Amino acid sequence: MFMRIDHVGIACHNLEEKIAFFERTFDLTVVAREINEEQGVKEAMLHIADGDGGASYIQLLEPLSPDTPVGRFLAKRGEGVHHVAFGVPDVARALEEIGGKGIRLLDEKPRHGSMGSSIAFLHPKDVGGMLTELVQAPDH
Repeated sequence: MFMRIDHVGIACHNLEEKIAFFERTFDLTVVAREINEEQGVKEAMLHIADGDGGASYIQLLEPLSPDTPVGRFLAKRGEGVHHVAFGVPDVARALEEIGGKGIRLLDEKPRHGSMGSSIAFLHPKDVGGMLTELVQAPDH
């Protein structure tokens, strides 16, 4: 079902400072920036590598306000890993399969994600405490 780790989402207070850190420290390059009103974030995708299953990224997330999911995460836990996203060939089918195994779905159907992808989230309490995202690349 999983083709790769698509990205690791990292919550941060200041997107520009965190981008500069990852560029300077790890020689990563920003390949996309987006404001996602639905999710309440400003984000940047930094390319790590390409593999047989597709590319992998670091996704930096700055909340648009404190009352968004990422804003609440930062207030409670501080900066750090917010979620792990796995690439799948078909998000709708993956949701059906995973939901059929008793895992609670935060999204019943796919929605808009970064760089034109389709995404959905799984309930962290059913996945070992890890917020898990499923990502279908736009070319699939």
